[in-house]
Amino acid sequence: MDYQSFGKKFEDISGITITPFKEGSKEIDWNGVKENVKFLINRGVNVLVPCGNTSEFYALTLEEVKEEIRYVVECANKRATVLAGVGYSVATAIELGNYAKDVGADCIMIHMPVHPFMTDDGVVDYFKSIIENVDLPAVIYFKNPAISDRVLEELSSLERLVAVKYAINDLPRFARTVHSIPAHHNITWVCGIAEKWAPFFFHAGARGFTSGLVNLYPEKSLELLAALKKNDETKVWSVWNEVLPFENLREKYNSGVNVAIVKEGMRQIGLNPGVTREPVSPLSAEDKAAVRTLIHQWNLDIPKQPQ
Repeated sequence: MDYQSFGKKFEDISGITITPFKEGSKEIDWNGVKENVKFLINRGVNVLVPCGNTSEFYALTLEEVKEEIRYVVECANKRATVLAGVGYSVATAIELGNYAKDVGADCIMIHMPVHPFMTDDGVVDYFKSIIENVDLPAVIYFKNPAISDRVLEELSSLERLVAVKYAINDLPRFARTVHSIPAHHNITWVCGIAEKWAPFFFHAGARGFTSGLVNLYPEKSLELLAALKKNDETKVWSVWNEVLPFENLREKYNSGVNVAIVKEGMRQIGLNPGVTREPVSPLSAEDKAAVRTLIHQWNLDIPKQPQ
């Protein structure tokens, strides 16, 4: 495995796939999963992330996590890089990671620990144990601001660690960390908080960003990526202003509607997002109307066909 070359795959958009749940039963709508994966690939999204937070990872059973990884790999059929989300306990994350490898996923994204009590050294051991026991390239999803970036410095020399999805919106902290880790460790830095923060993170060293917006408007996300890579400042801020209201909506209620806003946007243009699972609640009429206003502004009212 050429890990250095593999890490460059994340100099791109990491599209976090949604998990469509059926109304009433809240079971996964597997046909909806297939439709949405096809939609993303057909519109140029090269990296798919099943079982991310926008996938409602923590609302899934372990068997559902496995099946979602397997099915997204099957639907992608090698047309995109599949970055499978894994987490929970160390043993569970290793089990999920090795399952992901067995069914053909290309790499794993390791969620931050959910344990309420942790130290820097404990988090180092958590990530290191998973990375060393799953024979796939690994991406760390670094989200907890209470954990020091020393964790990343200590892990950066691990060969299988190819990228960090950095999701703490503290730009001086991020820049210091990027510049403190030797370039020869070949870490690809990914803005983990989507389009709103991507331009700022790119100036500080990021080379890719994650996106939930791609599930309904991938063309705009890809336009932003292209402008960032070309250093086309005029285009960057033009696109940024177009997507900012959507990302601001996702941040309402301490980001409690983050997933629900994406699903509502998909629903309004004729895609199949399904409903959300607890603890994500349905949107209010006011928030649905705000999404509708953006859909009109973006001229996305006509359903995206064919899928």
